[in-house]
Amino acid sequence: MACGNLMKLSEDVGIDIFIRLPVKSLMRFKSISKNLYVLIGSTTFANLHLNHATITKDELILFKRSTKEQSEEFINVLSFISRIGDDGFIPLQPDLNVPHLTNDYGSLFHHLIGPCHGLIALTDLVVTVLINPTTRHYRQVPPCPFGCPKGYHRTVEGVGFGFVSILNDYKVVRLSDVFWDPPYGYAEGRDSKVDVYELSSDSWRELEPVEVPPIYYLSCSEMIYKEGVHWFASKDKVVILCFDIGTEIFRNMDIPDAFYSIRQSRYGLLVLNECLASICYNDPGCAIDPTQDFLHIWIMKEYGVSESWIKKYTIRSLNVESPLSFWKDQFLLVESKTGQLIYYDVNSDEWKEVGLQGYRTSMRVIVYTESISSIHSGREHATQVQRF
Repeated sequence: MACGNLMKLSEDVGIDIFIRLPVKSLMRFKSISKNLYVLIGSTTFANLHLNHATITKDELILFKRSTKEQSEEFINVLSFISRIGDDGFIPLQPDLNVPHLTNDYGSLFHHLIGPCHGLIALTDLVVTVLINPTTRHYRQVPPCPFGCPKGYHRTVEGVGFGFVSILNDYKVVRLSDVFWDPPYGYAEGRDSKVDVYELSSDSWRELEPVEVPPIYYLSCSEMIYKEGVHWFASKDKVVILCFDIGTEIFRNMDIPDAFYSIRQSRYGLLVLNECLASICYNDPGCAIDPTQDFLHIWIMKEYGVSESWIKKYTIRSLNVESPLSFWKDQFLLVESKTGQLIYYDVNSDEWKEVGLQGYRTSMRVIVYTESISSIHSGREHATQVQRF
């Protein structure tokens, strides 16, 4: 075998070993030599490492919650969880305070979106921060420069985040409603505005006017799946609104027909068994007969085909405020009405508490895998990448 082939074989074996290592070890190897620094810092290697972590399902949890300190002020905290032990969740690293976002009652409406090719977006609808939870790097997205004409009022109704593989680029999308705001009386009319931010160019642009149904706010939505951002929206009925982050085209999908027959219900979006999943549960603000208090989980076997919804689980509820996420396709993480993080094990048919508490309705969860994906630093005078 020629010397060149031996060197190529040695390099391939080395890459195969490195993609199996945790990010913490890779960061140490980067400092050993210039060659390793270039290899581990390359986009190609980052993609290989992320793909391996995804295939092996080495799933971790990013958990956000708020606690109330003073009359109108909250502390917003990120927790990193590696696994479940005998006494509850095992932390991966110390908790961190959330940067840049609101710390008033708006804290209850923060959203985590992702993961998208190793990154997660944390937003309060006005400010969006991109985070790599593994490397602990983050960057605030520059504010959107587009407002509305004098005499009109603009409200941001939804934010999405995704990665376009064909462009190797991240995008943030912002959905707004614009109303005529007369001097007297109520706001009238409604127009939809859609703005898109591209990380590679570090710039915002407005899309051509498009009619978008009003966003139906629910805490367990604004989810990314197959390069599509998903919200619930209110048309003649509740539907799933999808924005393809690559083509920048909207479309609607029906929720399971069975959901419409359940009175006083709310909905959530999850990923289960690598399928888009929808969950229906009783409105926590309504009095419910305990014998009728269930969580209904359906999965869409063929993405985008509403006729492919099938029922997966019917679970007796336990004081549920909101579903949060599925972890390892086994544990359904939810927030209780008392502001506790609890989970349901689909294998053992048991509910368990884990001792993590927050202000009611403030909890959000994202399941992610380790990644060394970098955050583009932007232009010279743009917001810069920082580290917790």
